[in-house]
Amino acid sequence: MYSIEIGTTAPPVPGVELGGEPVALVFYKVTCPVCGTAAPKIDLLGRAYPDHVVGIGQDPPEALEEFGRDLGMGIRTIADAPPYDLSNAYGIEVVPTLVMIGPDGKVADTVVSWDRDGYNRIAGRLAELTGAEPVVVSDESDGLPAFRPG
Repeated sequence: MYSIEIGTTAPPVPGVELGGEPVALVFYKVTCPVCGTAAPKIDLLGRAYPDHVVGIGQDPPEALEEFGRDLGMGIRTIADAPPYDLSNAYGIEVVPTLVMIGPDGKVADTVVSWDRDGYNRIAGRLAELTGAEPVVVSDESDGLPAFRPG
């Protein structure tokens, strides 16, 4: 599985300022069952760290809006239409993929698929870098598996 290397300068994202503040980009597709499983946890991440979590959906805006509405994922989302220039710039081959960009504008971490420990790790880093209260995105009591490949 390939995704952009940690330490690489993050490619630009239209409408998102990279550098200065940390941001987590969540690459997903509405037809991906694992993305549907992760959606409520992505929403929790976005509510815990407002303005620091952005969805990059590989679908038309209308489909992304419906997905967000149906699954309760209320984060800001950008459509990445075919040929998926933004996803390709980040080396996305599997969705969901979570890419953490640090205040220096460089990729600080990546999490491929649904990975409870990875999502919690990103949440901890966002808390540390934003000064927000740390939040646990997922634990064993929520019924989700620790890992599910995308």
